[in-house]
Amino acid sequence: MTDRADARDRPTPAPSGAAGGSAPALRPVARTPLHAVIAERLLSHIVQSELEPGDRLPGERDLAARLGVSRTTVRQAIVQLRVEGLVDVRHGGGTFLRPLDPQAEAVAAVLDRRRRLPEVLEARRALEVPIAGLAAARRTEPDLAAIDAGLERMRHEVAAGEPGLDGDAAFHAAVTAAAHNPTLAELMDHLADAITETRSESLAQPGRPPRSLHDHEAIARAIRAGDADTARAAMQAHLGHVGDLKLFDWQPPVELDPDDGPDDGKDQP
Repeated sequence: MTDRADARDRPTPAPSGAAGGSAPALRPVARTPLHAVIAERLLSHIVQSELEPGDRLPGERDLAARLGVSRTTVRQAIVQLRVEGLVDVRHGGGTFLRPLDPQAEAVAAVLDRRRRLPEVLEARRALEVPIAGLAAARRTEPDLAAIDAGLERMRHEVAAGEPGLDGDAAFHAAVTAAAHNPTLAELMDHLADAITETRSESLAQPGRPPRSLHDHEAIARAIRAGDADTARAAMQAHLGHVGDLKLFDWQPPVELDPDDGPDDGKDQP
């Protein structure tokens, strides 16, 4: 590992035709500096792990594996969170979570993500469920080989204790290609950055990568068998699992306005 962030850590630029301000859910991730993107992902992972103020964060190596980035990038994200007052770094003792300030940039970004992701998941269901059915009806041998390659890649990643981000992306891309519908493929391309957000959120949850791999295997079996109904049902179930995020149940911190504090009666006549 070098001291430079891996190329895989860098957010993928949005396609040239991606929607802009008219569709906030499709906001390009690439406009945010890398360290801020990873800091947001790290804070989101903390939320998903249900850590409380005073709890110690997992080590750099563990976090790098869970997030699918380099240890250098994790260190940069921790520095960002420390600057915002969200964590304490104790040399030789680890990194500890502080009470979350709702005004901190990373907290605001996670709240924004929590607002946007349900819309993205809804769009994924609208597109990927019929795509799976079309893939079952139209797949060729090269398509099946690409789907199997995506599965195998994710198996290796999960076996190595990684979240399986690359294999997950390769699998879904192969299923989309197997549908042989250029318009649907273009719509999925427009959603690419937003889908990456749902993927990183889901696969960062404890125990989720093996479950997602199992879902993928069920989808692949149905596509190979040419069973469109089962393929659609398997994809629907998979996206239901993807959308089962602790982030949606998280109650964000609320900053108390000094003027809204408890009434002690001093102002009464």
